[in-house]
Amino acid sequence: MRTLAAVLVLCAGSALALPDPFDGKGAKTPPVVTVKAPASAISQADPRVWVELDAPGKAERQAAVDAGISIEEVKPGSAAGFATPKALERAKAAGLKVRTTVTLRQRFGALDFPEKDAIYHNYKELEAELRSLAARAPDLVSVFSIGKSTRGRDLWAVRLTKGATGTQRSKKPGIVFMGTHHAREHLSTEVPLLIAKNLVDNRADAEVARLLDTRDVYFIPMVNPDGVEYDIEGGKYHMHRKNMAQNADGSTGVDLNRNYAWGWGGGGASPNPDDDTYRGPSAFSEPESKAVRDFVSARPNLKVLLSYHTFSELILYPWGGSDEQIPDKKALAAFKNMAGEMAKMTGYTPEQSSDLYVATGDTCDWAWGEKGIFAFTFELTPKSMWDGGFYPGAGVVQRVFQANIRPALYLIDLSDDPYRAAKDAAGITAK
Repeated sequence: MRTLAAVLVLCAGSALALPDPFDGKGAKTPPVVTVKAPASAISQADPRVWVELDAPGKAERQAAVDAGISIEEVKPGSAAGFATPKALERAKAAGLKVRTTVTLRQRFGALDFPEKDAIYHNYKELEAELRSLAARAPDLVSVFSIGKSTRGRDLWAVRLTKGATGTQRSKKPGIVFMGTHHAREHLSTEVPLLIAKNLVDNRADAEVARLLDTRDVYFIPMVNPDGVEYDIEGGKYHMHRKNMAQNADGSTGVDLNRNYAWGWGGGGASPNPDDDTYRGPSAFSEPESKAVRDFVSARPNLKVLLSYHTFSELILYPWGGSDEQIPDKKALAAFKNMAGEMAKMTGYTPEQSSDLYVATGDTCDWAWGEKGIFAFTFELTPKSMWDGGFYPGAGVVQRVFQANIRPALYLIDLSDDPYRAAKDAAGITAK
C-alpha cells in the first residue's frame, strides 16, 4: 500500500516464489534425515509414531485426520504426521495404506533447546520482554493478563495504542495477533513479539505513528504457556502440541485450535483424548480458549485477527471447518485479495483453510463466523519437516520476522475497514 511505502522499505525482507506443496508440483521427495543429537530428548514412554501414508488426494488426507492423525506434512501422493497406536489402527481400518512408521526417537532424535535455540523465549522470558517494552514506552504500551492457563499461568497481552491502557475501552478500530496455540510451534511466539518490538522501536516514523495513533493493536504471543513450558522441559523438546489439561482417560492435553465453538465437534477434530487433535469434552472447555473468547468478545472494535502457527508457509482464511466458501461475496473477495497481497509479501501460498482438509473448531472460523472478524492463520517457515519442521533453529527467526512485518503493517492499516480490500486489480468493488 502506497502510504506504507516508507516503513515497508525499511522493514522488507526478500520473498521467494515457492511451489504450492499441495498441488502435486513440488520438489521430489527428499531423503530421510536423522537429527544428530543426544538420544535422551524424546521420552521413551511416548507411544506416538511418525507415519507416512498414501494420500493421492484430499479424501485420503481427510480420512487420516478423522482417524486422529495430526497431519504435519503433505507431499505429492502422501501425507505424514503424528499418530498414536490407536489412531494408526483407525487409519488402517479406514482403508488407508501405511508407507512407513518410525518412533519419534528414530525420526527426530533429540533437539537441545537451551543451547542451540536460546534466542527463543520461554514463558518467564516472554513476560520480562513484554514488561520491558511497556517500561520503554509507557505512553504507548501496556501489558495485562487476559486470563489464566490450566496450570494457573497468566496469558499475557501487550497493547499498543494512544489514549487507552490495559483493558480500557477504545473506539479505535482494533487488531489482535496471537501465537503458540500449539506448544511446539515456538517460532509463532517470536514473530508477534518481534513485530510488537519493531512498532515500538519505529514509533517515531510518520507512518508507524499514524497507525499507532489511529488503531488499537494487541499481541498475545503465547496462548498456550503450559504446553510451551512442557515442550522444553528439561532442556529437551517433547513434540507436544496440546495444552496440559488432564483428561479423564489419564492422557494429557486438548488441542486448543480445535476447541472453539464454531463448528465444534465436526470433522478433523478428534474425540479421542490421546490424539494430538483432541477437541476437548466440549466447546471452550479449556481456560486458554475461554480467555481468548472473552478477550475478543469484550472488544467489539476488533476487526482483524491473525493467528500464527508453524509450519508450511501458508496464508489461510475461513472456512477451515467446511468445504463451502463463506457466503458473503464481498467479504470473500476481501479475504482472497488480502491473502493474495500478503502472499506477494511473504512468498507463502494463499488458500482457503479447508483446501488441505476439513478441521473444525478452530480460532479463525469462530472469529469470522461468530464475530465477523476478518481472521487469518499464517503457517510460518519452514516449508516442510525436512527443513526443520517445528524446530527450524535460531537462524530463521529474524528472516521470518522480516518476511512478516509487511503483512502485519498491511493488516493494521486495513483494520479500520477490511472490506476496503474487496476490489479487483481494476479497482472495482465486488458485489
